[in-house]
Amino acid sequence: MQASLGTHDAILLGAGAAGMFCAAMAGQRGRKVLLLDHAEAPGKKILISGGGRCNFTNLGTAPDRYLSANPHFAKSALGRYTAQDFLALVERHGIAWHEKTLGQLFCDGSARQIVEMLLGECAMGSVRLQLGATITAVDHADGRFRVTTSKGVAEAPALVIATGGPAIPKLGATGFAYELARRFGLKLVEPRPALVPLTLGPDQALFRELSGVSTPVAARAGKTAFREAALFTHRGLSGPAILQVSSYWRHGESIAIDFLPDRPKGWLRDAKRTEPRLGLRGLLNRHLPERLATTLAERIALPAELGNCRDALLEQAEAQLAGWRFLPNGTEGFAKAEVTIGGISTAELSSQTMESRRVPGLYAIGESVDVTGWLGGYNFQWAWASGWAAAQSI
Repeated sequence: MQASLGTHDAILLGAGAAGMFCAAMAGQRGRKVLLLDHAEAPGKKILISGGGRCNFTNLGTAPDRYLSANPHFAKSALGRYTAQDFLALVERHGIAWHEKTLGQLFCDGSARQIVEMLLGECAMGSVRLQLGATITAVDHADGRFRVTTSKGVAEAPALVIATGGPAIPKLGATGFAYELARRFGLKLVEPRPALVPLTLGPDQALFRELSGVSTPVAARAGKTAFREAALFTHRGLSGPAILQVSSYWRHGESIAIDFLPDRPKGWLRDAKRTEPRLGLRGLLNRHLPERLATTLAERIALPAELGNCRDALLEQAEAQLAGWRFLPNGTEGFAKAEVTIGGISTAELSSQTMESRRVPGLYAIGESVDVTGWLGGYNFQWAWASGWAAAQSI
């Protein structure tokens, strides 16, 4: 006979950011909550985020910084639980923080402080946390969910899917949320890696010589551009600007990089007039890392001195530097992706409560849902906001 984990008001699957926060908020509303996870420790993704300091939210959070088949879906939850709300919680716990760039907030100390804060909030809500619990079956009948695990069986009228997506499998990430969604007849938006390095084919192998070189750029995929650093790797392109555009890139499309986004139009012609004996390589050396300047100058192949270049040739070189085309042949996949784009379709859920429209009592929150934020704390804020929304309804 299987051991019993008891009867609860809600069972939450996944002790990550969204799951812990939702469990804590529901518990503090007087709900009897069981939080399950197959891992032996909670919040593994939190611990490695932000270089171990957890970029826990972004002051610039707004719905237009999220990708979804329904771009309006996130508005309700993000509007009801804001970055300032979570920051207030962080400060109540005495966690020192700092703003790095672009509204990104980090712990001064360690990401472990955020995990400990969430566990403390769960304790305040008398949440029962059961780790190392492998789920073997999820059944639903007569308005109740029955979850069978390696640690025993639990029942509740509410079940919350907070198991995330398959990004970073070495941390235990899986597609379990999608299996559950299919089990209950919920539609999925095709999951794919997001915030992920892009790979380049052998035809662009010359740039592999630049592995380790980083520089501020404006990177563009389609109509969307980001101004941050790009990093050349032995496999292709990475760095914040590339991770950002990767969420908008689709296979078969090119991306464009402006290597000198601060240069005014006509800057090469101006340089020709003021320093006609200077070469392109020498000029680029003033603004870019030397190895990159050399490679770009070699590829453009202007005459040795700017004074010997026709204006039309300089305009052509300027345009090339402002929109250098790369055709990625893929990404580094879920193993290197920070998050998953796609997931449980928002058409299946209430934007107010995150509850399934077709299965009462079933909720989905966080990364398991087709809402994906930009790099820089946006995905954590979606975890807090969606978790809070569900907790108010359970």
